[in-house]
Amino acid sequence: MTTRAPLTHDEAVREVYRLTPQIREYDEFMYIGVRWLPYTMYFHHANYRSAVINTDALGFRLSDHHGRAIGVADWPKDQPVNLLVGGSTALGTGATHDGATVASRLAARTGQPWLNFGGRGYNAVQELLLYLMHQQRLPRIANVVVFSGINTLTLEGQPDELAGDHGRYYYAYEFQHYMDKYNQDLKRRARGYASELDASPGLLARCKASLARLKAEDNPADIVITDRDTETPQRVQRAAGVVVNALYQWQQLLAGTGARLSFVLQPMASWTRPTLTAAEGDIFHAIDSCPNNFWRLFGKILGAEVHQPFASAIRTGCEARGIAFGDMNDWLRGSRLLNDDLFVDRVHFNDPGYDEAARLIAAHLGLVPATTPASTPRPAPQPRLTEETA
Repeated sequence: MTTRAPLTHDEAVREVYRLTPQIREYDEFMYIGVRWLPYTMYFHHANYRSAVINTDALGFRLSDHHGRAIGVADWPKDQPVNLLVGGSTALGTGATHDGATVASRLAARTGQPWLNFGGRGYNAVQELLLYLMHQQRLPRIANVVVFSGINTLTLEGQPDELAGDHGRYYYAYEFQHYMDKYNQDLKRRARGYASELDASPGLLARCKASLARLKAEDNPADIVITDRDTETPQRVQRAAGVVVNALYQWQQLLAGTGARLSFVLQPMASWTRPTLTAAEGDIFHAIDSCPNNFWRLFGKILGAEVHQPFASAIRTGCEARGIAFGDMNDWLRGSRLLNDDLFVDRVHFNDPGYDEAARLIAAHLGLVPATTPASTPRPAPQPRLTEETA
């Protein structure tokens, strides 16, 4: 086993960017400021332009179809299309350009257009809501492939103080933190209903109590959140239930459209194979040396023993409703590329990994036309639309 020298936070960040330079672009994309939206809470910046990732006027990542950049915002309503749904793996975090994502590679392998319907950080409920908000734009859908699951499981590892009536989600702490400040502002008003909160300790007291254990700093960006206090079996069942319920709702929304719904459990590197390649080991060492709160929530679910209970619970739910189910972790074990460099972190692929994921999805779900050979991934193109600012 290779012994690696400890890294400081700054050293680790530089090492991540050295080993996977495209990740710098994804970090810029995610953290230049959050675009807050109703219902889903947030989404990507619209009309974002870079050599690595580009978005349309609604914030959806562009995908490639026969050399043309396509997105949700301008897709013709009279044209049939397919959707690749999910979180950041569906988005294609780690790909070096838009043409290397699963949606783009599915288009190359099937000859049909695939829109990238990924939302970075989204759980199963937010994925569904995103479609609900844009359903009217896409009346002719042939296939919906939900390539997801890990975000929901990861985010359900947040402490109980951050659990709401509708599950746990990205930015749950920030939401409660700033809404609590708003409640405090209401209370400071001399008149109005805020004064009634003094007589009724319920709402304000609950808001304060729910965050008391976590508030070590006033700046929410400095708060450290882990999954150390969660019970893994309950977390697994809770997350699987959220995924299955969302898939049932997908089924209802798609009823009568003729669209075929499939779910593919996205892979976790440690669920797929017991060892990393040397290059992956270097990358993971650097990432583990500078973790953010999202990566800290993986602490208790990295073991392969978590995989089967989670996958089985979702599979059972899918079979009960006739929804096609697949598990990329299992599919990759039969791949000739299994022992190649595939991952840029625990849940995201590099370009060959995304292409292989697309190949496996197309093959196992019967999406490959017998007469349409897959093209090989092209080198990264330059941004292909008129430059605009978000």
